[in-house]
Amino acid sequence: MSGARSSASNWPGRRLGLPEAGSRSLARPGRRFAAIAIDWGIAVGVSVVFFDYDPLATLAIFAVAQAVVLITTNGSIGHLLLGMRVVPLAGGYLGLWRPLARTILVCLVIPAVIWDADQRGMHDRLIGTVLVRR
Repeated sequence: MSGARSSASNWPGRRLGLPEAGSRSLARPGRRFAAIAIDWGIAVGVSVVFFDYDPLATLAIFAVAQAVVLITTNGSIGHLLLGMRVVPLAGGYLGLWRPLARTILVCLVIPAVIWDADQRGMHDRLIGTVLVRR
């Protein structure tokens, strides 16, 4: 019985000191997938209108939007619309290097799809950030 109780009380983010639900709890995969779909959709829309849907232009638009909005608001447009933000795990200011490094790693795709037991992508683990609910 204690095994069932311990697994029921072991939520993603617990080891990181995050609450199970509510503000500052770990953002769950559904919201994260929806947020990146929104961000990519915006990049595609701009690319279609201004760059004849050029794949490199689409990726560049996505990357610039990610970096700029992360630096200024701690979240991408999709994150903000869905009530999430990126914060340093140790607390403090996100800074400039973390959004830039995170953007590069997200654009590489592979680090973003490798997750740990706390549902943090490798891109967030490498730079010491976590995507949480606002």
